[in-house]
Amino acid sequence: MSRIGKKPIDIPNGVQVTVSESNHVVVKGPKGQLEGDFNPKLSIKVEDNQIKIERPDDSAFMRAIHGTTRALIANMVKGVTEGFTVELEIVGIGYRANMKGKALELQLGYSHPIIYEPPEGIQIAVEGNIIKVSGIDKQKVGQVAAEIREFRKPDPYKGKGVRYKGEVLKLKPGKSVGKK
Repeated sequence: MSRIGKKPIDIPNGVQVTVSESNHVVVKGPKGQLEGDFNPKLSIKVEDNQIKIERPDDSAFMRAIHGTTRALIANMVKGVTEGFTVELEIVGIGYRANMKGKALELQLGYSHPIIYEPPEGIQIAVEGNIIKVSGIDKQKVGQVAAEIREFRKPDPYKGKGVRYKGEVLKLKPGKSVGKK
């Protein structure tokens, strides 16, 4: 049995979960509403303020989708109660970010500023050289953070660029190291 899939998901106060016949799950909470479609062969039940997921057999695919489904539904419940935040750090002289309305304006050493419009449901805040990407959908938050990082990945020699907060870079030695 999947160790992740068999664990029930606790439903906090103020969160409503509805499951339709075709395994369409709708989670409503204080921060908003998320919904998703899951494999119809799985059995998703809401009992005693808990969500329980069971699989019909022990095939490799069912074992894999069992744990994945449980993790996705748990992320939906966490998203509508707490939300998710990813922090990015800008490192480099002259590199900076600021907000222009809802859009993020980045100066990353190019000849022009980069304007990034976040998708619906995602909030971006800038505090000094830290960019905070937050929202209720974990996948969307991670995708937006990855897109912002992609504008100027950290340089492997100097470490300049946009990186996740706490990301550890292994810097390469320059070409002068090999000469003696």
